Order: sequence, then structure tokens, then C-alpha cells
Amino acid sequence: MAINVSLLKEICETSGAPGSEGNVRKIVAREIRSLVDDFQTDNMGNIFAIKKGKISAKRVMAAAHMDEIGFIVKHIDDEGFIRFHTLGGFDPKTLTAQRVIIHGKKDIKGVMGCKPIHVMTQEERGKPALITDYFIDTGMSRMELDKYVEVGSTVTRDRELIEMGNCVNCKSIDNRVAVFILIETLKKLSKIPFDFYGVFSVQEEVGIRGASVAAHTIEPDFGFGIDTTVAYDYPEAKDHEMITKLGDGTAIKIMDSSTICDTRMVEFMKKTATKNKIKWQLEVLPMGGTDTAGVQRMGKGGSIAGAVSIPTRYLHQHIEMANKSDIDNSIKLLTKCTENLDDYNWDLK
Repeated sequence: MAINVSLLKEICETSGAPGSEGNVRKIVAREIRSLVDDFQTDNMGNIFAIKKGKISAKRVMAAAHMDEIGFIVKHIDDEGFIRFHTLGGFDPKTLTAQRVIIHGKKDIKGVMGCKPIHVMTQEERGKPALITDYFIDTGMSRMELDKYVEVGSTVTRDRELIEMGNCVNCKSIDNRVAVFILIETLKKLSKIPFDFYGVFSVQEEVGIRGASVAAHTIEPDFGFGIDTTVAYDYPEAKDHEMITKLGDGTAIKIMDSSTICDTRMVEFMKKTATKNKIKWQLEVLPMGGTDTAGVQRMGKGGSIAGAVSIPTRYLHQHIEMANKSDIDNSIKLLTKCTENLDDYNWDLK
């Protein structure tokens, strides 16, 4: 097992808040243009990477979103402190004193600030931090800041990718690891039965917007979401709470709060993984949704949809962590499923 960590590092470290995915889009375009029969970008900024199959009667869509959770500047006060609005869901407790990057006319480093514990009342100390308690401090005056930053400038986390044991640790593992998996799958796909649309989607973190538009355009017969999922395999977690575990293989989604995966697709994915000796586990996610919902529901007549999920610790925090073997198994599963979709009875039972 070996994955291209240098490419994954580049993809994860690149900024791309919802609606501002352009830098990630450039990397994707560079990597895949020579791999596909057709390359398109729609009005929203979704990329369609199309490989033709032996039988053009059906279409397959696999979606990996390019955006990451971030912030957007909404106010700069007279002292130069920045107030912001969230783009996607954050766990506020992890923001204290963390570095961020404000993407204005040039990139400006900042730090998340909030009230020091030394001046909090006893009551305040016992309360969890709220997003609204934070501001961004750049160390610059309002006059300096106005040269580069304005209302509407996006903000992303500032963390590089490092390897820890058999894991990778970085900001934006959600969902750049899936972008990486889809790129690597396009490299591996050879003879496929049906036309394959690899969609690198936008604005998932604010409501599955890009994938919904893409599915409406493509009208897939079969669909795969590719996204991270919760690995709550911490010391205090009970077995029934874990959802997934790092190192236990790629996860085959059964459901999340926005999707109940097609039982035919779940069974097909399980059989394909077992046949090809791909390590896998099942995922039932009580909260949270992915592009799978758009892929499943937004085409005319819907699609037979499932999802490849990558177990990830510390989701929607300042850093996230995934296991390299799980990433490798996710590439293998998506590849083998795409290549063998015609070798299964898809009749409704």
C-alpha cells in the first residue's frame, strides 16, 4: 500500500472555501485533463471529468466536493479586528488561538482570538465557546488591513499536512481526501461498461449545491458520493458509538441524515469489496449529509446511489486525520465498483 502523499498534501493545503474553489480546480484540471475523454466546467464551477464506457446507454456519476469549511469576513472594526460568518459547520472549541489565512488582495495570516480565561467570570468559564465569541487578529491596523481585506474576503485554516504513523493529518481532509481519491480512480480506470462522470463539485459544505446541479445536468443511472465520515474511535467511545474506525477499511455508507443508500448498491459494494479483498466496514451516520443526496435525488428519475466514505477523526475541527490504508482501499473500491457495474442484477426486489 502506497499513496501519493505529495499530491494529497498539495490538494489539502490549497485554500478553497465554498464559492471560492478556484485554486483547487486548477490542481484538478492539471491532474486529469490527459486522463479523460472530455473535460467540462459548468457555470457554478463544478468539473465534469468524463470517461466513455463500452455501453453508452447508462451514466455513472461519482462526486467529490472541492470546498472546505471556512469563514467569510463580515465586519472590520476601527482597531482592525475582523468579525466573520461561517461557511459550513465548525466545532467552535477547536478555534482558540489557531492561525487562519484571510484571502483578500493578498493572503494575510491571522489568529483566532477570544476572551482570555484570566478575565472570565466563573459562569463564563463553565460555558462552551460560541462562534460569535471569536474574532480574527492580524496584528495590523484598520488602515493597513483596508489595503488588502474587505467584507466578503474568505478565510481558511492554516495547517500543513504531516504524516503521523500510518495517518495523514491536515486541515481540509474533509473533503480533499475524496478529491484525491477521485483523481487516483480516474488514473486507474481502464475498461468500464458505462460512461463515467467524475464530478469535482462546489459548495457542498453549505448545502450540497454543486452536486445537485451536476446531477440535474448528468441524470445518472448510478451514483457514488465520496466523502469523509466520523471515526469516533476515541478512548471513551463505546463500540456502538464509533460509526467507523481508522484502519478498519473504507466505509460503505448505509445512511446519513440526508440519504438512505439504495440497498442494491450497498449489497453490490459489499460483494465487490469482498471479492477483491478490499478491507471494508459499514457506516450509519446519525447526523450530517454528503453529495450522495444530490447524486441520488436530483437527476430525472433519481439514481441507484451509494457512497464510499473515508473514516476521519476530528471532523470539522482545525485539523483532521485519516488513515493511508483506508484511503488506498477507498480508491480500490470505487475503481472496482465502476468497472463492474454491468456484472450485477439491478432489478428491484
